[in-house]
Amino acid sequence: MKPKTLSMMLRRAALTLIAPLAMALPASAADDYQVDVCVYGATPAGIMAACAAKSEGKSVLLIEPGRRIGGMTAGGLGWTDLYHPAEVLKGYSRKFYKRIAAAYGQTGIKITFEPKVALAVFDRFLTENGINDVLYRYRIVQANKTANNIDAIVLESADAPQTAAHKTVKARVYLDCSYEGDLMARAGVSYTIGREANDKYGETKNGVQMLNKHQFPDGVDPYKVKDDPSSGLLWGILPDEVGQTGQGDSHVQAYNFRLTLTYDPANRIPITDTKPDNYDPSKYELLIRLKEVSPWKTYEDCLKWSKMPNSKCDMNNQGAFSTDMIGYSWNYPEASYAERERIYKEHLDYTKGLLYFMWTDERIPANIRADLAKWGWPKDEYEDNGHITPQLYVRESRRMLGRMVMTQAHCTGEAVVSDPIGWADYTMDSHNCGRYVVNGMVKNEGDVQIYIKNPYNVSYRAVTPQASEARNLIVPVCLSASHIAFGSIRMEPIYMVLGETCGLAAVEAINKHAGCVQEVDASVVMSRFAERDRSENPTGDTASRCPDIYDNYFDNLQRAKDLATGTRQAE
Repeated sequence: MKPKTLSMMLRRAALTLIAPLAMALPASAADDYQVDVCVYGATPAGIMAACAAKSEGKSVLLIEPGRRIGGMTAGGLGWTDLYHPAEVLKGYSRKFYKRIAAAYGQTGIKITFEPKVALAVFDRFLTENGINDVLYRYRIVQANKTANNIDAIVLESADAPQTAAHKTVKARVYLDCSYEGDLMARAGVSYTIGREANDKYGETKNGVQMLNKHQFPDGVDPYKVKDDPSSGLLWGILPDEVGQTGQGDSHVQAYNFRLTLTYDPANRIPITDTKPDNYDPSKYELLIRLKEVSPWKTYEDCLKWSKMPNSKCDMNNQGAFSTDMIGYSWNYPEASYAERERIYKEHLDYTKGLLYFMWTDERIPANIRADLAKWGWPKDEYEDNGHITPQLYVRESRRMLGRMVMTQAHCTGEAVVSDPIGWADYTMDSHNCGRYVVNGMVKNEGDVQIYIKNPYNVSYRAVTPQASEARNLIVPVCLSASHIAFGSIRMEPIYMVLGETCGLAAVEAINKHAGCVQEVDASVVMSRFAERDRSENPTGDTASRCPDIYDNYFDNLQRAKDLATGTRQAE
């Protein structure tokens, strides 16, 4: 199935948003929930938010629509994207990575790890904070509001959506920690999808970008029959024309699975044991065309093998044609749950099929296949899911339009926020969004990777909606940021920091402001966060002797004021 055009996507989006409100809901169950804080999504942000609120004495319900907690961190992303760990890892995030190190008999922090180890560390966080019952396999279908207050959310069973009784959750404050922003959307909060034009926020790296990273070399023919446009396009190439540089659109960067493989023969299940569902070698013809122009050098040419402990790897997309399913994520953010399941299955079939193709197709050089054959699925990971991660890497979905929008200028230090609630430090990063014919050749579009020199602060206003839309909701994952700024913020350790600080903000809102999150003073929250961090990470800890972001906290506030008044130039 080809990705839909923009007009089709908008029509589908409108229907998707209306449908949950119009549907007839089964009766609610008797065991509905009433808590201080409801956390939707047991991602790293959700886990840390729930633990923070519970540790401060609040009753908490943690909801996970899937079957596994930990999101991408426990779902295959064991090669952590982080440039300044000593400065950025604070509070629970530092504690998490210290516990990862301890699991391997090491001291300090460790940011490469196996999924099963991350899962065990997250389980320990929940247990020691008294969060013993996660509500699995329930997902939001409705948010009930009085004016701008979310009174309750209604959940359906993901396993029996048509027959099982719905559950209702009443909370004083809600945190949407999902990768998709489904609670936010059901609550009527404004959001955007896709890429802004560069001129929207005065940026240079947003919108359409056709750069050279993860790009096809010149000369790769796009047609089923070479040099014959009438024969049709090879699978995975869009029939549309590529946009102009910097132009905005609704396109979403590619998703994939971060795969865990092993080369330990005792722990390895061969890739070739089972032909994947819906296997279609024609989907990988572009790989053959690519290697005709750029011949094979090693088995690592088009898969990124990040080595992990115990003879494993975290495999990611690499190069022009790889595990990213470019163009097939566009419909996902606004899709119905049933349609998301179909998109998920498409990605799963594509990914398993790609590996099977590379491991078995005789057009792949024999020496390359021999090297690949040393790798297989690990017996000791994802044992309840056929040894492959159940977590699709939803790199970007909805993004809230909150009280302020983080932009490229914040990432580069040209603008500084006055109300920090966390920080980020990674490259402004986007995977490719589309694949087109350009001058008779195949070209990818959308990949951007711009290095950032220093960590920068994330605004509390960026995680809180307009008060007129929702007074008791915080959104630390699908936060308010432009596409290119979100690409820097969207890293798992950053989500952990934002989850914890937003959990503390929820507590402050309940204690002092009748649940109104917009009235919370971020500096009060960060002071409490710093106090908690220092109590759990004493000065004897090596990491604590590194430059401390709190030491510059009030200087950053003053710098923001100086920039706003023109008394200080951006560095």
